[in-house]
Amino acid sequence: VQLQASGGGLVQTGGSLRLSCAASGNTFSSYAMGWFRQAPGKEREFVGGISWSGDSTEYADSVKGRFTISRDNAKNTVYLQMNNLKPEDTATYYCAGDQDPLNLGNPESWGQGTQVTVSS
Repeated sequence: VQLQASGGGLVQTGGSLRLSCAASGNTFSSYAMGWFRQAPGKEREFVGGISWSGDSTEYADSVKGRFTISRDNAKNTVYLQMNNLKPEDTATYYCAGDQDPLNLGNPESWGQGTQVTVSS
């Protein structure tokens, strides 16, 4: 599956953004999907993931309660709603997916990144 992330931008502390990740092909609904981020000089980190059905989600502790992942399989799209953004959320955000949900830590398909910058 090919992935295309969008929706990044510049926002003030406490603001919100919604990232989207559009997938091509007809196998998207069989993919577990995840969001990752990488800040300059730091390692890539897992932000959160969602099962193929959307029934199950998980989040990194750093974003729990502020970020929400959802998906619309009819639109081949997964979303990351980010609320109460903090400067430490500044990073390039990537969507990724794998047909094996147990492999979501190292998924096979990656989209290009979208930059999120949170000003203090």
